Amino acid sequence: MERTGTPGKDAGTGRLNRRIVVRAALELVDADGLEALSMRRLGQALGRDPMALYRHAAGRKELLAGVVELVLEELEVFPDDTDWQAQLRRMAHELRRVCLLHPNVVPVLVTGPLSTPLGLRPAGTLKPLEQILGTLIAAGFTPVSALHVYRAFYGFLYGHILNELQELVADPDENEALLRLGLQRLPLRDFPHLRRMAPELLEYDGERELDQGISILLDGLGQQLAVSTGR
Repeated sequence: MERTGTPGKDAGTGRLNRRIVVRAALELVDADGLEALSMRRLGQALGRDPMALYRHAAGRKELLAGVVELVLEELEVFPDDTDWQAQLRRMAHELRRVCLLHPNVVPVLVTGPLSTPLGLRPAGTLKPLEQILGTLIAAGFTPVSALHVYRAFYGFLYGHILNELQELVADPDENEALLRLGLQRLPLRDFPHLRRMAPELLEYDGERELDQGISILLDGLGQQLAVSTGR
């Protein structure tokens, strides 16, 4: 997605539309977090009366839905890849890439759909679902099985991404000495594995962990597909 720099730089004199408003909302969330997003703050960023923004979004919830849609537009698609397992792996890494670019959006990206009925979600937020269903059905999964796979796939992805963001954001200053000190306070009888794994716990590589998890998931799905199709 093309970035525009400071949201309100030229918007105060130009004509507003929904995309300009939502893009400015995304830039505000990227810079200052979800808590910073309000019609008042967004109006200040755009150099406009906040009331004028209601012509383009009914409120904060609709703005957030638009932000999620805009972020998902950044996902690269791979329509020419005929290997369903390779395509799912690429989708996983692509979602991780986009989420790491917009970490402040991830909480609403993960929880937003839970609070919005499928039929009321913006069309742009449903494109990943349509893409993965098409990929899986073309590979031989039944439509119902493809839906189950989609739910498991994205459940794993979102869990991994939230965990990786915690590693990056919540524990940026943790070093081996601090971790060892904390683990040594745990009773060895109750926490034998954690006590012995301090170096491994520090060596966290989000991309590698994602790839290993996807491999486990894809191996299981491949076996399931082979059984169901008699291959």
